[in-house]
Amino acid sequence: MESPCHVHVSQVAFGDTDCSGWIHFPKIFRHVEEAEHAYLQQQEIVIIDRELGGWPRVHVSCDYKRPLRFADTIEVQLGIERIGAASVHWLFEVLKDGEICAFGKMTTVRVDHQGKPLVIDDETREKLGSEGLPQLGHSERAS
Repeated sequence: MESPCHVHVSQVAFGDTDCSGWIHFPKIFRHVEEAEHAYLQQQEIVIIDRELGGWPRVHVSCDYKRPLRFADTIEVQLGIERIGAASVHWLFEVLKDGEICAFGKMTTVRVDHQGKPLVIDDETREKLGSEGLPQLGHSERAS
């Protein structure tokens, strides 16, 4: 990823793996979520609050290129593809030793405490870095 908005280093836990010793496919999303939450906290954006609502995922997709194993140190790179009225369209790459192991997209929606979409305010847009969003894409990496 040329211009990630956040880079998060993590390690594959034993509980992330299946009996083969490789990371079980949905566990990638746990690492991506950790990266997303770290970025939002760094930007002082509330992740979830019973009174204010939160940012549930409404879409996720992932392509897997290389297996990850227990105790591998990984780097999750996050980028924002675009910000809609109430949504953030994220891109992510998961790397080990500089090589892409998985990449994908995730869409989150800003909702109120009842789960109804809320327009993302200007202050939050600014914190998310809506100016100069990176032009990211994975078509060249899919092979």
